Amino acid sequence: MEALQALVDTGYESMWMHVRPDAVRALYNPVLRERLRWYYAVLRGIAPPKFKLVRSVESPLQGDELQEASLEDLMRAHKDAASMFRDEWGPALEEPEKATRLARTFPRWSLLHLKAELAKRLTSPCILCDRKCRVDRASGRLGACRLAWDVYVHTAFLHLGEESPLVPSGTIFYGGCNFTCVFCQNYDVSQTEARRGFKATPRSLAALQDLLAARGARNINHVGGDPTPSMHVIVESLLYVRSDIPQLWNSNMYMSPEAMEVLVDLIDIWLPDFKWGDNRCARRLSIVPSYVETVTRNLETAARHGDMIIRHLVMPDHIECCTRRVLEWIASHLPLDRVVVNVMGQYTPQHLVERNPRKWRDIARRVSREEVEEAKWYASSLGLYLLD
Repeated sequence: MEALQALVDTGYESMWMHVRPDAVRALYNPVLRERLRWYYAVLRGIAPPKFKLVRSVESPLQGDELQEASLEDLMRAHKDAASMFRDEWGPALEEPEKATRLARTFPRWSLLHLKAELAKRLTSPCILCDRKCRVDRASGRLGACRLAWDVYVHTAFLHLGEESPLVPSGTIFYGGCNFTCVFCQNYDVSQTEARRGFKATPRSLAALQDLLAARGARNINHVGGDPTPSMHVIVESLLYVRSDIPQLWNSNMYMSPEAMEVLVDLIDIWLPDFKWGDNRCARRLSIVPSYVETVTRNLETAARHGDMIIRHLVMPDHIECCTRRVLEWIASHLPLDRVVVNVMGQYTPQHLVERNPRKWRDIARRVSREEVEEAKWYASSLGLYLLD
């Protein structure tokens, strides 16, 4: 517990309202409360977080049946149980107060136990992300994410720099990432030192979430790196979290369909990073294949199941190939009355780009004010709701 205490001892809990008065105003913003209605309902105590609802549903497989079932049997049982849960829970997305009637006592073996077991099976051989490297991470081998079985928390604190509806955000930075962005600002956490953090177990991670909640966090912000390679421990930790705190998935959204099936019933608000509109840019600068197809598939899935703030980081010289395409896709494929967009203009060349700017000339400078303003103007012209 002392190690956890040291992670979150920042003093921010007494000053955030002075540093981010816009975060106070966001609590009462009628547009945000309507577009992010489920998240706000959980935040205000009107509805329980989704993982608590999932914990209230009995699993069709119990005890030894969970451990002895094949992956195919687990996925079949999960599909049936999750479908029944969504039929029952679905109306609460529009009328969150109905969710209070779904949160019953917790059975000994719940749908969350089934999800936790399924997440572990998907981790070894690993198919958590769409790389599907199929590495036996449980044996100690490193996957494409630079992780074996263990999960590492590099830092956790009340983040004051996130979007106004989220601040203060109980942010947990996990080591490892399934991308290799040449400009990554967190390259130590995601790439070069992914396995040098605090080794987390499901119970210690749950205790950390409860500690952040007690310090005043509005949500638990799972980030990295990327949280997807660590989801087998994250999902199991929700069996032990006591706080009624919203769960936020801050991700590059490169999860596999199988991983998304586990997550969609647990995440209250999504914070996806939708950066590239062209697969060639994604392959060259994030070293990742089939980016657009994978991320857009997952964005559509997530939007059907929860609230969403989409981040788009404007990259220098990528307005035509990426920014316009990303914004156009959002406007034409996602419900405009339920999605909030944050056009971000803080890109600076870091990591490999900073060391070798000649190799990546297009992104070897700061993004210009004109590029950011053009991106925001175009987003507004498409009818997207932008955060200030």
